[in-house]
Amino acid sequence: MTDPPKAPAGQVQVHVPADLDPTYANFAMVTNSASEIVMDFAQVMPRISRAKVKARVVMTGLNAKLFLRALNDHIARFETQFGEIQLPEGPHLASQLFKGAPPEEPGKE
Repeated sequence: MTDPPKAPAGQVQVHVPADLDPTYANFAMVTNSASEIVMDFAQVMPRISRAKVKARVVMTGLNAKLFLRALNDHIARFETQFGEIQLPEGPHLASQLFKGAPPEEPGKE
């Protein structure tokens, strides 16, 4: 029996299962404790005032900061290739994207 191939020193081999379903999120909430950063990813639909969390990611502060660095690098590459991402103006991004949501009807989920 042969051993599985080993990753070069300092690298981790990552296996992504073929049946792993991607999760789409257009809303995120970030909270923290003294030891963890918690990110909840949700889907918000226009005119519906309720979001359903689809995934929760918990990281140490160090790993969250390293993730932020990697995300900043990838956003810079994205903008170099596709142009600057324009953020809506105003105090609340959600109100810009989903303004005018009617009150939720009682008993609806």
